[in-house]
Amino acid sequence: MDITNDIKYIGVNDREIDLFEGQYVVPNGMAYNSYAIIDEKIAIMDSVDAKFTEEWLGNIKGALGDRTPDYLIVQHMEPDHSANIRNFVNEYPNAKIVASATAFKMMKQFFGTDFADRQITVGENDTLSLGKHNLTFVTAPMVHWPEVIVTYDSTDKVLFSADAFGKFGALDTEEDWACEARRYYVGIVGKYGAQTQALLKKASNLDIEIICPLHGPVLTENLEYYINLYDIWSSYGVESDGVLIAYTSVYGNTRKAVEKLAEMLKANGCKKVVVNDLARCDMAEAVEDAFRYGKIILATTTYNADIFPFMREFINHLVERGYKNRTIGFIENGSWAPVATKVMTKMLENCKNITYTESKVKIMSALDENSEKQLKELADEIL
Repeated sequence: MDITNDIKYIGVNDREIDLFEGQYVVPNGMAYNSYAIIDEKIAIMDSVDAKFTEEWLGNIKGALGDRTPDYLIVQHMEPDHSANIRNFVNEYPNAKIVASATAFKMMKQFFGTDFADRQITVGENDTLSLGKHNLTFVTAPMVHWPEVIVTYDSTDKVLFSADAFGKFGALDTEEDWACEARRYYVGIVGKYGAQTQALLKKASNLDIEIICPLHGPVLTENLEYYINLYDIWSSYGVESDGVLIAYTSVYGNTRKAVEKLAEMLKANGCKKVVVNDLARCDMAEAVEDAFRYGKIILATTTYNADIFPFMREFINHLVERGYKNRTIGFIENGSWAPVATKVMTKMLENCKNITYTESKVKIMSALDENSEKQLKELADEIL
């Protein structure tokens, strides 16, 4: 695939994978992107997962014909992008490796060598000329590993963005970009919002017409849309109007309360009510929804003088990603000594700029007249 006259796509699609990074369900597979910039000198942008060595090396040869690469630019050392560095070195013994100093340290860890005789170490605003194509390197530490650089080609106005602007899904699948890019960002990059904001600030000074990420499609049109979403996500802003209700229920009574609350919200004009049963839904989807909407209700039972395990896992995901700038309400259920609201509030205490509703719902075993009244008060307040 031609990105421009001189930039070719040489990545691969992974249709065999079931869990990305061992935890994220990827029903439409995964793309590991790599690119060739063909000029007086040739640069290969990153490699691919270890399962696709021969396909990737074949793609390079197919793109270059009888020419050979001069450089392998390593933007990110996560193995789905760096696993074939040694194979590339063996295939092209005269090529140099371009990377950050931290990346070369990681190569020593992964491969037992930092390829000292091939190193070109680059940092902020360092440049590399391929002929008419001039590359500028921009550091992007902790988006989402410490060694990350991104690369700007001023000739074709292309930003090679490493894992930024990536998404789940192979490239031979047509699907909404935002849904799987949001789930990817929140799950993998989400903790590092401040660092992503720093990269966006640097990128705002560049004249970008094309974004080439390491996962997902090449972005060529309406870049403001993608950049705006990344700005919202990384600043922990609210993307969509609506209410998320995340719940667990042992015998169905908490579920009945959640269903009744959802009905009340909809009847009172709430445009979007998303309900996630944390024991059954994709946890990554539920976490994504928590970051998408500005108002959430957490509903769970007291369980072993604590909270139900799936709710604990869900809140842990929020906390470890720096959850903030949200309004949260609680529904707790307990047949004796209910403590769920107290436990959840304690878990969230280090999250910044959280507003808790004054209305709280306490169910003693099953809904009754009093707890139904509390549900109505919560619905009214959350709207």
